[in-house]
Amino acid sequence: MTHQLIPFLKRLRLSGILETLEVRNQQAIDGKWTYVEFLARLLEDEVERRAQKQLALRIRRAAINTTKTLEGFDFSFNPTVNRQQVLDLATCTYIRQKRNVLICGPTGVGKTHLAHALTHEACRRGYTALLVNTYRMLQHLNGGRADHTLERRLHTYLRPDLLVLDDFGLKPLRTPAPE
Repeated sequence: MTHQLIPFLKRLRLSGILETLEVRNQQAIDGKWTYVEFLARLLEDEVERRAQKQLALRIRRAAINTTKTLEGFDFSFNPTVNRQQVLDLATCTYIRQKRNVLICGPTGVGKTHLAHALTHEACRRGYTALLVNTYRMLQHLNGGRADHTLERRLHTYLRPDLLVLDDFGLKPLRTPAPE
């Protein structure tokens, strides 16, 4: 019977159901689920699979290091980092309010880790994000002046809900060349 469902599920773009169909079918038999319960579980699986796929896409587009998360941040390493304030930032209220956040401090205190972690959290909460090295972004934009693609390149940085500029001011900024 499963092989008969394959073309229908693919045509409806529900092929993810195929991954859990056999397991859910056995659970339904063992648990004496109603048809509606069985269907609901299959659809829950599909919704969860799609949500995970969207999360993976947002994380990939954000260009973040996925090992740098809030769960992996060692607050004891730098006791001057306000844990409660970081956890408040993790709620992403500042994104909804269209506010800016500036994380500053000397080298080696965990700013980049926090930037990656907060960007990761924003992706988890459904926001689009991009984390970029400031110097590279400015080089990319200046290149757009030269080849007349500045507008398109600028849109790359304006499109996401959250833009994170890392390593701001580490390299001297050059004045853009005249057009």
